Amino acid sequence: MTGTGHRPDHPNLSGPARQAPHFETRLARDAADLRAAQHLRYRVFVEELGGGGAMVDHEQQLEQDRFDPYFDHLLLIDHARPGGLEAQVVGVYRLLTGEAAEKVGQFYSADEYDLTKLTTSGRKLLELGRSCLHADYRGGAGMMLMWSALADYVTERGIELLFGTASFHGTDIEALAAPLSVLHTRHLAPEPLRVRARAEAFQPMDLVPEEKLDRVAAMRAVPPLIKGYLKLGGFIGEGAFVDHAFNTTDVCLILDTALLNEKQSKLFRREG
Repeated sequence: MTGTGHRPDHPNLSGPARQAPHFETRLARDAADLRAAQHLRYRVFVEELGGGGAMVDHEQQLEQDRFDPYFDHLLLIDHARPGGLEAQVVGVYRLLTGEAAEKVGQFYSADEYDLTKLTTSGRKLLELGRSCLHADYRGGAGMMLMWSALADYVTERGIELLFGTASFHGTDIEALAAPLSVLHTRHLAPEPLRVRARAEAFQPMDLVPEEKLDRVAAMRAVPPLIKGYLKLGGFIGEGAFVDHAFNTTDVCLILDTALLNEKQSKLFRREG
């Protein structure tokens, strides 16, 4: 649902190429911006995580799909990074409004989850997806910058519900049993927002009884992006979806801006 402060380290850079970043966050404006976003997605989702897809272009190193023309693409750009735009786009978020989903005919995650409870809620929706950061920028300011830009986007458009799939790497359910179980046990969405993985691919998440669950160790195995949304007050839909094409196990995250506490809501409210 892959988003200021401190300067991130660049562990893969050295010598004269190592310099403080010059960040910009903005929406993609043209084909070159979109291509740079797809190139970063290729590096992360295909090269790092072993994913694939019908429209992946291995020759041009582009991870792309039929939904791309309908999404807004939020970019994190480091203008200090050498190599041109494709090297300088170091963070990506894909954003699909309800109005855009009507044009494409569905939300992206509708292939994995029954979204009826959200789409019939009468509230303004925003789907988040394909969130990723270049390896050099993880653990630093990059995601906070992306979230700050996302907060502006949400505020400007009056978005009420955010949702999207987020992934565990790999498809070995036995290996993921503990983190999936702690999400189901502790962070399941309230019934009015509790979307379910589609019946034909429903993967139960309540795999380890709560009394046998080491919650600290289980949460340690939850990816940082998912933990970040949980800290904001997010919830998890019921059931996981095993995506063999992308080599991931997906859960659906839901964030209701009306349920955020005062501290959390500051992220999604413009001050002053």
